[in-house]
Amino acid sequence: MRTVLITGASKGIGAATAQCFAHEKANLLIHYSTDRGGAETVAAQAQVLGSKAELLQADLTTLEGAQAFAETLKSHKIDVLINNAGSLIGRHKLADMPSDHWERTIMLNLSSVFYIAQAVVPHMIEKKQGWIVNVGSVAGRNGGGPGAFAYATCKGAVSALTKGMAKELAPAGIHVNCVAPGVIATNFHEVFSTPQMLESFKANTPAGRLGTSEETADVIAYLCSDKAAYIYGQTIEVNGGLYFA
Repeated sequence: MRTVLITGASKGIGAATAQCFAHEKANLLIHYSTDRGGAETVAAQAQVLGSKAELLQADLTTLEGAQAFAETLKSHKIDVLINNAGSLIGRHKLADMPSDHWERTIMLNLSSVFYIAQAVVPHMIEKKQGWIVNVGSVAGRNGGGPGAFAYATCKGAVSALTKGMAKELAPAGIHVNCVAPGVIATNFHEVFSTPQMLESFKANTPAGRLGTSEETADVIAYLCSDKAAYIYGQTIEVNGGLYFA
């Protein structure tokens, strides 16, 4: 039975991913930042499926929060890490972007990925087995939408980080890959995108619709299965044809 840590798991892709692993009755570590109610719901649903679930709270937008969370993880023996926590936080043009926004965006979407992976990898190396999936974004390929280049910069870097981690850790039996969702119908876009923007996204997506959290979660789960045994360091695009690598 594997122990699976999913960051940002109180809603959206993280919550759907938790349900995927609950079906294999994994021991789940459900990270959340502020939405404890959502995390409790995810944990309850997982427990119905026979999975154990523990809630872990941390604010990953600050160095102190990310490092403190990483320190607590050292007491857990984690077999699967899904680095899903992330947010646009806000939209700002270059000339108007507050330095605090830039720093918080980088910490949440990029630096926390590093600190968390660094904390859990020693157990995987010792066991000679492990799975890490970092969640990127199509924004990392195309620069993002209006005022989103800080977020896009981080997501592009996550793909590069994934490749570097995979090269280092593959000899130790650890699979590291990345999933880059396109425009997914989640709370993210309810907060940061207008209805007009979403209609534009759909119009520019060959599939003609937004993606779902479940469709993304299925790819994440696949990358952590034996069926993906020879896949290392890849960024898998889940975007309905919005971007072709």
